[in-house]
Amino acid sequence: MRNILTSLIVLLATPVLAASGPFVSLSNTNFVVLIAFLLFVGLLIYLKVPGKLSGMLDERANGIQSELDEARSLREEAQSILAEYERKQKEVQNQADQIILHAKEEAKNAAAAAKDNLKASIKRRLASAEDQILSAQTAAVKEVKDTAVIVAIAAAKDVISSGMNASHANELIETAIKDTNGKFH
Repeated sequence: MRNILTSLIVLLATPVLAASGPFVSLSNTNFVVLIAFLLFVGLLIYLKVPGKLSGMLDERANGIQSELDEARSLREEAQSILAEYERKQKEVQNQADQIILHAKEEAKNAAAAAKDNLKASIKRRLASAEDQILSAQTAAVKEVKDTAVIVAIAAAKDVISSGMNASHANELIETAIKDTNGKFH
């Protein structure tokens, strides 16, 4: 390590050796530059520039540290808010799932009730239709009977008025009965 340091100093000092004349002379520009540099460094130390620089750097480091702390706290706050919103989202999702299940159950119940109502309505209509058919059948039978009575009276009237014999009257009655049977069906 010492050898490397010594060789580095020799390499840096080569411009001094290249100067002509004595090194400690005001006519040697390298010496004048060295004196000016040393005075400048001395002035900087006298004015406490390194302390001010380190103070400024420390102040800047403290500012950066406070910004990092603030960013960390903001990040933690954002994570807590995110966790809260995720929890709320899960709660809302659970509520939505429950609402959907409840709606499906209500829809099934409503469908079953509508089905029962439809069955009851169909039964009522069938009963009403059967009553109407029975009423129509009764009316048709009554009408046929009334027609048979009218036909029998007319046949009797014809028999009486024409003075027919009994065999001819029986034939007319048989025809009237056949006509009546045809009207029943």
